[in-house]
Amino acid sequence: MTRPPPSLRAQKQAVPHAFDRVAARYDLLTGMNPGYHRHLERSAERMRVPEDAALLDLCCGTGLSTLALVRTYPRARITGLDASVGMLDLARKKRELTGVRFLQGDAMDPAAYGASGPFDGILMAYGIRNMPDPDLCLRRLLPLLKPGGVICFHEYSVRDSLRAHLVWNAVCLGIIIPAGLVTSPGSNIYRYLRRSVNAFDGAAAFLRRLQAAGFCDTQSATMDGWQEGIVHTFLARRPA
Repeated sequence: MTRPPPSLRAQKQAVPHAFDRVAARYDLLTGMNPGYHRHLERSAERMRVPEDAALLDLCCGTGLSTLALVRTYPRARITGLDASVGMLDLARKKRELTGVRFLQGDAMDPAAYGASGPFDGILMAYGIRNMPDPDLCLRRLLPLLKPGGVICFHEYSVRDSLRAHLVWNAVCLGIIIPAGLVTSPGSNIYRYLRRSVNAFDGAAAFLRRLQAAGFCDTQSATMDGWQEGIVHTFLARRPA
């Protein structure tokens, strides 16, 4: 398994603080991304959990991924966890999310912050590549699922496709980073976003990482639009 260079690992540790700084403008910038919300809902739909499932939304941020779960499974019991106080403050203010239990904590060890499960499903959107030790994180997430429970990673992965790599970097340099400088001047989070995606596993490598952590029934599917081959739904289960 590939490991990020030391400089990138240090930046991963600072991600929660960096998101505190951009929280107020985060929804504005993501709203400019065609398909962002629809793709989150597609990953939620692909989980195929029971209507009344107990669900954990890791790295929930301002609650955009949580909204996807609420809209897809309105009867579910949902817990959202994030390390950023600023992002969680915004999530708690959203009317559609009043029934969600939000926790501040580190997704590296959700159980230590009150998200002990067991859960029918876990969603982590744009989070696993930010974990300082993704393999340890995965090993800790496995026992939080009920036997047969599903875990879903909604994540960028461009290493397996030259086209995806080129499109991703062109969009970052031409749109995302300039827009980030306008909406959140002084923040380097969007430069970090580009670097972290480039450094993350290819889709095949991440599926092998899931298998090595003890998950089964691993599979992936991509999105449509400009994010085809760039954003993926990675699914796996805890063995029954």
